[in-house]
Amino acid sequence: MATIVLGVCGSIAAYKAAGVASRLVKLGHAVHCVCTPAALQFVTPLTLMTLSRNPVICTFEDETTSWVPVHIELAQKADVLAIVPASANTMACMAHGMAPNALTSLYLAYRGPVLVFPAMNGDMWDHPATQENARILEQRGCRIIGPESCGMLACGTEGKGRLVDEDTIVREILASIPASQC
Repeated sequence: MATIVLGVCGSIAAYKAAGVASRLVKLGHAVHCVCTPAALQFVTPLTLMTLSRNPVICTFEDETTSWVPVHIELAQKADVLAIVPASANTMACMAHGMAPNALTSLYLAYRGPVLVFPAMNGDMWDHPATQENARILEQRGCRIIGPESCGMLACGTEGKGRLVDEDTIVREILASIPASQC
């Protein structure tokens, strides 16, 4: 089966990454979660570790189990990198080659399929900077899936910005796995 890196960013939608990890593990895939520091305000490493059955990387200090940095090791063995949810900040870092954390560093070292599932306030998503960052990522081969075009957001407004549903996320990840790893 496939090795999937699940990047988790700071968004209220981060809790959905736990369900995605669980579903992928139940399908027989190896899931490794890499969280941004902001993600830890919404979901705990213990939750993700329990559901993924693998240690969770949150900071560079978590990379002490091997002489090879874990973010490099994961980038080399991953079949798919899925960012669920992707924040505006992480998308900006990815688009501009900034690597302030383990997830964005892994992204720079990874050469396979990258799926980006944005989740943020609709005004943030519509901002020209965020739209330009999404275009840059798409031009580099990343697939941007979402956000939903309407729905109730955590900030109390209704509109675009919600993370797509778990079924869509899992389906898109599975479709991106190279045929040799299915």
